[in-house]
Amino acid sequence: MTVGTGPREAIVIAGGGIAGLSLALALKRALGTGFSIVVADPALGAAARPDNRAYAVAAAAQAMLQTLDIWDTIVATAQPMTEMIVSDSRSGDVVRPVFLTFDGEVEPGQAFAHMVESAALVAALTQACREAGVVLRAEGVASFETSATAVTITLSAGENLSARLLVAADGARSRLREQAGIGWVGWDYGQSGLVATIGHERPHGGRAVEHFLPSGPFAILPLTDGGRLGHRSSIVWSEAAENLPALLSLDAIDMLAEIERRFGLELGDIVLESPVSAHPLGFGVARRFVGERLALLGDAAHLIHPIAGQGLNLGLRDVAALAETIVDAARLGLDPGTADVLEGYERARRFDTVAMGAVTDGLNRLFSNDVTPVRLVRDLGLGLVDRLPGLKRFFIREAAGVSGAPPRLMKGEAL
Repeated sequence: MTVGTGPREAIVIAGGGIAGLSLALALKRALGTGFSIVVADPALGAAARPDNRAYAVAAAAQAMLQTLDIWDTIVATAQPMTEMIVSDSRSGDVVRPVFLTFDGEVEPGQAFAHMVESAALVAALTQACREAGVVLRAEGVASFETSATAVTITLSAGENLSARLLVAADGARSRLREQAGIGWVGWDYGQSGLVATIGHERPHGGRAVEHFLPSGPFAILPLTDGGRLGHRSSIVWSEAAENLPALLSLDAIDMLAEIERRFGLELGDIVLESPVSAHPLGFGVARRFVGERLALLGDAAHLIHPIAGQGLNLGLRDVAALAETIVDAARLGLDPGTADVLEGYERARRFDTVAMGAVTDGLNRLFSNDVTPVRLVRDLGLGLVDRLPGLKRFFIREAAGVSGAPPRLMKGEAL
């Protein structure tokens, strides 16, 4: 079977996560009926799975979602960050000295990030794709074969689709990346990120807190009000892998006690509003972001530590850059799957990705230990940054994604 009226009019995206759906929507909105945009993912046909993850959506990514008419759908459940506080301590410390604070505004009245729950964002993107005319297939991509003019994609049920371009948005363990023979450089941190939604009796005021503990960072990220105690936060707790079996075997009461030791008492009593889920942490980057009629997107291209909350934003910058590359080529009458076109996407994303990966890797190695000389040096560094408003503003703008020359969607401009 051929998608659309011919391969020139078809782009297939393998993976129906946030990155894959965002790309599909951006392409369909820009190219209209002239292109058939297909998203293939078995999860599209399944009942929505419980998902307790939440993401810090940076200001630039928010601008992109606004341009795609998604932001207004989720804004009621998006919590602006008003402040970011960094402390360096041990989990048993009664007093946790604050070494660094960031004002949460990239511009007056504009938060540098909003906390958005994963389930709400995926649901909004899925519905918008369906309404825009994106073809949603509840099947995976089993394999693909390329030729000079097209890529033939075999779905898991055996049906063949013909397209100009296949986008692999199938995660860090991408089978399509492996099939294309694209190498992967990476390592396991020996840590897992434990994620849960916590209810608490006092308001957080939009404040995000990052406690650097010997086993890894413990982040408290503000969510919109609700839950049993009236207020909620998401936690991302990095813990050494060897401690994971014992922690995950705890009952709810003992798990809550372990969380409270790290969470602190500033927000009053706490309760678990969701189960605790664990996600292995690692670093990785593909040796190439493109292959023959193939582009890697999001975690299929790169994987970073969540210490700076930039994983989703890095993937959405991929979306903005790839959508711009494809749309510009299509409007010039060019084949969007050719090497010349795809190399533009790789050039646009390679340096940014490697740089962010190096930063997060360095931060994790610096802060995930309890060596006294290292702690003294890093605390001195945090204190110096806290006393330099210009440097703090630079970091805020970098985290917000508004520095440099971002793709058009990240500037709130339509393609």
